[in-house]
Amino acid sequence: MHPPRTDDVPADLPGLAPRARDTSKRDYGRVIVVGGSPGMAGAPALAALAALKSGAGLVELAVPESVVAIAAGFDPCVMTHGFAAEPGGAFAAAALPALQGRAALADALAIGPGLGRTPAVVRLVHGLYRDLPRPAVFDADALFALAALDAAGRAAHAGPRVLTPHAGEMLRLLGLDPADARGRDRPWLEAQAAALARAAGVVIVLKGPASFITDGAGHAHNETGNPGMATGGTGDVLTGVIAALLAQGFAPFAAARLGGWVHGRAGDVAAHDLGEISMTARDLVERLSRAWRDATAPRSP
Repeated sequence: MHPPRTDDVPADLPGLAPRARDTSKRDYGRVIVVGGSPGMAGAPALAALAALKSGAGLVELAVPESVVAIAAGFDPCVMTHGFAAEPGGAFAAAALPALQGRAALADALAIGPGLGRTPAVVRLVHGLYRDLPRPAVFDADALFALAALDAAGRAAHAGPRVLTPHAGEMLRLLGLDPADARGRDRPWLEAQAAALARAAGVVIVLKGPASFITDGAGHAHNETGNPGMATGGTGDVLTGVIAALLAQGFAPFAAARLGGWVHGRAGDVAAHDLGEISMTARDLVERLSRAWRDATAPRSP
């Protein structure tokens, strides 16, 4: 694969301002990642690491007590907090008040990686979606939970929301079987995503080739990425990147647009370095720095 060009950053891509010299970590936002369950502690960790690599000043993992020791071992730069768990190890419904209290300290949240799909988790996601005034990205198992809400429930949220479904998750949000053949009809699926975004007052990133970003009024297609990114965990990385931008004050559509471009560019760098076959989500995290250098380089007029 040819190396990514350095002169192909779209002129209308949202920009990230240079950092002032007299600055501190608190100027760049606190991201809290809510996720994890037995066997899935790595998913929220990937989102947390991506948020750190995307400029967030502070990043915390909020996970069930059953996996807190594992989650704390991924990176010393990430703070970790454990919350009440059910006997099976996923979040207990009783964790919601404490989670909401912790979330009040965040500038943005990422909710869903590795959460699981128990009834208690579904209730917990509904509570966070409805009541949190902070900007939040909902992905993975959180989208499974949101699929159980009716149209009024999806529109009843207290803060800015970004949803990042792949085709199967989008179909489930529409009340359809994730294996429905309409998932391969990209123009139809994009039209449905725009309608849902408009009705619910959210931004949707419909992942896939040329990921579709919409708030129901405007839309954009992402220009970066490659088939090597079709591997477990890359969606968690995207969630962390977008959450970091929300924490730094970006509006949801701009955060999704810039985050999607950087995420795909990291994948393109990884494909050049490693090939598409051997790429992993961790490889994307490790190349976010190069993607961000490209995104923040001076642009041609």
